[in-house]
Amino acid sequence: MKRATIIYILSCGVLLLTAGSCSVQKRCKAPELNLPSEIVAGATDSLSISDRNWWEIYADTTLCRLIDRTLERNRNLLSAEARVRQLEELYRVSKAARLPSIDGSAYANRETNDYADSKYSNDPEIGIKGRLSWEADLWGSLRWAKRKGGAEYLASVEGARALQMALVAEVATAYFELVALDHELAIVRRTVETREESVQQAKLRFEGGLTSETNYQQAKVELASAAALIPNLEMQIAQKENQISVLAGGYPARVERADMDLNIVMPKSLPIGLPSTLLQRRPDVRQAEQQLRAAMAAVGIAYADRFPRLTFTLTGGVENGHFKGLLESPFTYMAGNLTSPLFAFGSKRAKYRAALAAYDQARLAYEQKVLEVFQEVNDAVEAYRNMRRTAELKYNLREAARQYVVLAKLQYINGVIRYIDVLDAQRKFFDAQIEESTAVRNEHLALVRLYKALGGGWGDLPTRADGDSASDQG
Repeated sequence: MKRATIIYILSCGVLLLTAGSCSVQKRCKAPELNLPSEIVAGATDSLSISDRNWWEIYADTTLCRLIDRTLERNRNLLSAEARVRQLEELYRVSKAARLPSIDGSAYANRETNDYADSKYSNDPEIGIKGRLSWEADLWGSLRWAKRKGGAEYLASVEGARALQMALVAEVATAYFELVALDHELAIVRRTVETREESVQQAKLRFEGGLTSETNYQQAKVELASAAALIPNLEMQIAQKENQISVLAGGYPARVERADMDLNIVMPKSLPIGLPSTLLQRRPDVRQAEQQLRAAMAAVGIAYADRFPRLTFTLTGGVENGHFKGLLESPFTYMAGNLTSPLFAFGSKRAKYRAALAAYDQARLAYEQKVLEVFQEVNDAVEAYRNMRRTAELKYNLREAARQYVVLAKLQYINGVIRYIDVLDAQRKFFDAQIEESTAVRNEHLALVRLYKALGGGWGDLPTRADGDSASDQG
């Protein structure tokens, strides 16, 4: 009879637990994604460039060393990794809450009473006791707390991965911008040297009576306009070096870098993969998914908090009034405690509804993140295509402008055109060089943005210290 009663009680507990879980999942609406069949129209690649490691994408060994140093020393990334360790330990705490707890105590006290009209009494007590307590998880509160801790832990892991992905892209972007600034400064300095020679020639021709002073002054204006660009470029280079140094976890200092390669040929198109794999490659999307699971678990906790809690306690040990005979004085105490809210004036129900609203916020944030990811990829693909075409056109422009300068000088020497036409040709060649440098830089930056948008640039981080899967939400 007793065995049948125990089986009946356990069966009821399982049914209550299952009913509570189904009620929560029924009230928490699943996200509506309705993923498209293609990330970008016409793109049906099964592979993606994000499947390649960043050191394969960024072949510059100097940049690779810089990224390595950043991932080792960046304070924000180290802080994110520390948060991962923190939430992993807190997850262990939430798991341990489902198991019985054992504690012990040793005590000694002496109580004396000398009340009016009563006989004086002396009541010493000495004891050594141990206590085992366990809460029956009738409504799944502890189970939901474990799920919440696991989801928060995994969200922190994905957050660290997302930060690593962003850091790789940020360092690569700053590096290519720095290299482009160096190249632009070199162009300006070469132009200044050329225009200094032009000023000297114009001065000699003016002093020799071959030309008017106008040509001489025009040459000086062109020289001054080019030289005025140098201080601003030097300032931008110093600021970019400082930015990269701090990203790499150091104080502002000079940054080692290579020269810009204008002859590099980028591929016409790059594989971008399928929609189903894109969401798995983006750690920030997976972080939003885990935050959604944590929000659902919070709903489960709020739901279970509305119902009674059953706790069993077993205390045992020895207790006596004197040390003599203490070990021969056993003490046992067993209790069951059923705690239930009576009058909470709707506060627990309001907390449950608030948790449901918080879940809806997390669900909509997850849906919005997915939409933004597809927008980022489409924008990045379009930008890469156009930046590559622009770089090719700017190369042709620079070559045409260079030939224009050569012909203008010959025509000026032969008296066909005026000196101002030569200056105009030189100005166009200078602008064409700057535009080509900017176009090549933008081509590199477009590749960085595309690689990041597809989820490339992060490596594996430790996900568990034990064999229990924190992602188990069943």
